Amino acid sequence: MKSFLDENFLLQNKTAEKLYHNFAKSLPIIDYHNHLIPEQIANNTQFSNISQVWLAGDHYKWRAMRANGVNEKYITGVGSDYEKFEKWAETVPYTLRNPLYHWTHLELQRYFGISDLLSGKTAQSIYDDCSAKLQTPEYSVRGLLAKMNVEAVCTTDDPLDSLNFHQQLLREGANLKMLPAFRPDKAMNSDDIAGLNEYINKLETVADKTINSFQDYLEALKSRHDYFAANGCSVSDHGLEQIYAEDYTEAEIASIFNKIRSQQGISYQENLQFKSAMLVYFAEWDHEKGWVQQYHLGALRNNNTRMLSQLGPDTGWDSIGDFSQARMLSKFLNRLDTQDKLAKTIIYNLNPADNELIATMIGNFNDGSIAGKVQFGSAWWFLDQKDGMIKQLNALSNMGLLSRMVGMLTDSRSFLSFPRHEYFRRIVCNLFGEDIENGELPNDLEWVGKIVQDISYFNAKNYFKF
Repeated sequence: MKSFLDENFLLQNKTAEKLYHNFAKSLPIIDYHNHLIPEQIANNTQFSNISQVWLAGDHYKWRAMRANGVNEKYITGVGSDYEKFEKWAETVPYTLRNPLYHWTHLELQRYFGISDLLSGKTAQSIYDDCSAKLQTPEYSVRGLLAKMNVEAVCTTDDPLDSLNFHQQLLREGANLKMLPAFRPDKAMNSDDIAGLNEYINKLETVADKTINSFQDYLEALKSRHDYFAANGCSVSDHGLEQIYAEDYTEAEIASIFNKIRSQQGISYQENLQFKSAMLVYFAEWDHEKGWVQQYHLGALRNNNTRMLSQLGPDTGWDSIGDFSQARMLSKFLNRLDTQDKLAKTIIYNLNPADNELIATMIGNFNDGSIAGKVQFGSAWWFLDQKDGMIKQLNALSNMGLLSRMVGMLTDSRSFLSFPRHEYFRRIVCNLFGEDIENGELPNDLEWVGKIVQDISYFNAKNYFKF
């Protein structure tokens, strides 16, 4: 019987062990998509206790606590930091076979050197130990990143953001690279006419431009795209239910924009047309600058309207959606490709039923110009766990080139989430190790080890060119 979370965790054979320990383990991390707060990195924030760095904003844990019958007071409510930690500790023993059980103990080991299992019985001692360490300089935000050998992080930033904290870190000359990612979802959210108008009004101020027409709107947004580029940005990102690729004319979009600005309602078809046009403009700007564009597809958000009204979005009320993806995604990518305006692209899929769909779709638009130009992104959100990762990796292996994959990311708001890269690397090494030991791949550890290193680090380094 193997020990829980030992040095060969997730590695089921000797070849997998060699691949991980000799090739993958010591590589730096490029985390090209996350939701970390730039201010905390620039100011090298020191957290007062483990709850602040580990529980705040982590809706994975919140969902598990709710399922375990924990009152909202101890999740997002007025409970003290220790009370919230204690309730999480009491929940952890009930998360067996949920990835949270692995992540929780992996993070306690890697950051704090704690091998004790977290439970109600160990809550106080672990809380005190971790919180004391968090008071020391090596456990500042950048200290935590350094512990995981993080080389670069890409935050997720709205076009209205000033990027002042990215500028601050750059002026400091820090070794860590913190780069912005352009996330313009609010700028195309015509589902909420009032909210979109409020956004446009703010854009007028930030861009110092009066917006009286759709052309004015595009020029103002393009100025922000240019501003991001001038501040080191080379990545964009969208979080969408599905790609929008309706037919439209410029005159139709101008008319729809005028309706939006006059607070008129727009039809369902006009809503789709507006979103479709905005996606095309953003994609064309990305191509013009040589950026990488990312599309996270398939989340059904804010299902519980009662709790949404109390707590707001991103608080743990989202799920996997069953949206139709293939036809519109094909149409969108094809439009850009036929105009020679398709940038390097990563498609992330949230519905495992669509894995093979996405894995085959990317092959339609890999044109030989760049290795792995169009990527099937790593398993994300509800799927960034052992089973979800293996299914994504197998689909990509069967339909494309796993060897050209740009690897893992955290997609996280927590500075303690970086062992997910280790988790991913161990799973990759185990898949290759199993195939070698089964005689399904040659026992060429140097070559397979190079492929493992590429997937873990070098493909991302060459693809993003940070």
